[in-house]
Amino acid sequence: HGRFPGKMKEVVLVYLDRSGGLQKFVHDCKKYNDSKQSYAVYRFIISINPSDIAELDATLGNYILHNPLQAAQIFQSVCFVAIKTLSLIEQLQTEAQISILLKPTHLPPLPSYVLSLSANPFNYTSQRFYMSEGIVIAMGTVTKYTQGARFLCTEETCPFSEGFRCIRVHCPGATESATVRTDFVCSLCSSPLQEDMKFRVLGDKQVVEMIDAKILNALKGYSTDKSHFRIQAFTLFLRDELANKMTIGNHYRIIGIPACVQNGLQATACIEVNSPSFVSENFKYLLSLTSSSRWRFTAVLANIFASQVVPPGTYNTLKLTILLSLVQTCEKENADYLDLLIMTSDTLVIDRLLNYSLCLLPRGIRHPPSSDIFPSVSKDKHGTGSASIQACSAVLAKGGICYIGDLSSYKKDKLELLQSVLESRTTTVFIPGKKYGEEADQQVTISVQTNFWSFVDVDSSSKKHIQKENFLIGQMDVSLIPVNLVDSFGLLIYNEFPSCRLSSPVVHQILKKAINPEAMLYKASHQFRTQDYEEFILFARNLHVELSSEAESLIQGYYLGSRRVRRDSIHGSTLSASALKVLISLAKAHAKLSLRQRVLEEDAVIAILLLESSLTLKHGTSALCVAPNPVFPFDLSDESSLQQRDIYLMQCHHQLLKFIAAYSPGIHINTNEE
Repeated sequence: HGRFPGKMKEVVLVYLDRSGGLQKFVHDCKKYNDSKQSYAVYRFIISINPSDIAELDATLGNYILHNPLQAAQIFQSVCFVAIKTLSLIEQLQTEAQISILLKPTHLPPLPSYVLSLSANPFNYTSQRFYMSEGIVIAMGTVTKYTQGARFLCTEETCPFSEGFRCIRVHCPGATESATVRTDFVCSLCSSPLQEDMKFRVLGDKQVVEMIDAKILNALKGYSTDKSHFRIQAFTLFLRDELANKMTIGNHYRIIGIPACVQNGLQATACIEVNSPSFVSENFKYLLSLTSSSRWRFTAVLANIFASQVVPPGTYNTLKLTILLSLVQTCEKENADYLDLLIMTSDTLVIDRLLNYSLCLLPRGIRHPPSSDIFPSVSKDKHGTGSASIQACSAVLAKGGICYIGDLSSYKKDKLELLQSVLESRTTTVFIPGKKYGEEADQQVTISVQTNFWSFVDVDSSSKKHIQKENFLIGQMDVSLIPVNLVDSFGLLIYNEFPSCRLSSPVVHQILKKAINPEAMLYKASHQFRTQDYEEFILFARNLHVELSSEAESLIQGYYLGSRRVRRDSIHGSTLSASALKVLISLAKAHAKLSLRQRVLEEDAVIAILLLESSLTLKHGTSALCVAPNPVFPFDLSDESSLQQRDIYLMQCHHQLLKFIAAYSPGIHINTNEE
């Protein structure tokens, strides 16, 4: 045991004792000893806090960070002495049978410890720890690899023909053939070595593709950053306890050892912590100015939103629904989703507006038509022949928005898959076992936690098919898209300006921007910058909101009443069960956008008007009979127009109470006579 200075071994023992590592090691040994089974290799994981160990002994701390494989041998030597001294594993014979894996809790926050594929030259042979982070874009199935194997010399008189003298152990970055193959020779007599298969130890291995989070900016389809850069994916090898610990589409920070052989990392995964967000002073001032009404703040917010792309006061209903959808984004299971389907003739303007809005979120993805929206399966390119699941736009947009462009450009099978995902928020990938070297077929279910945005070009769709003639009042022709798919989208919106009569401010802005793309044409663009909206949305979407009993009664009363009045003799109620979820999601989103943590009746009124407007486009008017543009019935130009809108919305609230009293008599609502 004289390979390492005695002082280093002493420090290792002291560190293990102080950190609780020794106690865990003894517990792991007990599990091996209780099994009474002999293994070629006994594997132990030791957690290392670099700060603590460097404080104890700087030389050892430095050695662990920069020569982890050699440092593991010091731990191996200490652990062997401990096992023999304390008789922890009776079956263990030689030190070579111990495999130690050092896992650092973190690395020093210095540039030299960050893996950079663009650094030139990059020392791939250093075999030391690096930190990297990114998004998982592809995942292979879990396969087996050899952790360790026992070899015996074929020459019977050689001492190495028995016992545990020739042990092969997997090292980070090594291929399977480096651990087990048939051409190894005895280091003592040079006779061929033969593996004793009874003692082979297998572990789990999973190949994962990761890419820098900067890729999200490139996938937005619109960016203010004019710099050019190349982003390259890199491969991770997740072994044993880390297999199946990553989720496709998630963001991770990993620590590992780069390997030249397959550009891979043996990785330790830990979840990234989100940075805090806040609201700008201008928005706080606007909130105080509009505090006299619970409807005004969001009205002004929508009115001036995206003034860099469309003039203030245009597309207000659409802009409000975009903001509501943006704040209803998060990565929680069973989240409230808000998908948008827009009927429009102004595809150019709408496309610009949606693209601009996408960029306000960290995960806003513009789906390229040439690729798949949902995960697909291909053969792993690292030579294993196993299946690899590729993340596509919907998974990369996790906790954000997936903008899929013109819905009418997709074929029937893609639309059916989209409908299934919108209804279940999951997608299933089928892996045929025969094709990928497995005994049985597999099905992998992946959750899709994103809001979808899409539009339908009214002009092109009317040319593609014959319009039906028996429309109800207020109903729009959406027969190009399957009815069930239209219902699966939370909101159907028809934008205000048909292309034949584009409003003059829109035309003016398009021409001005064509001449000078960087120009700030409106005062609102200076006062409320894109960055301000970005910070505002990140803050608002993280608010936890709860339904008040008044808002809940209003929503429930409207929903039950609508199910009664929106019926036909063949299909029963035309109001789908998902409409209630959409209503609650809209009301919660309006509360968040108002920076409130409690959903009030005023939020429920906006939610109901937006949904009723959407239902009217799909199925025609009902007994509630709302105006074509119920949330913004007229232009907002000054204080007086905001006051006028408040009076109008109060009338809508009153009309809604009458509707509930007539069609949902069982629902009790407190009415205010004033």
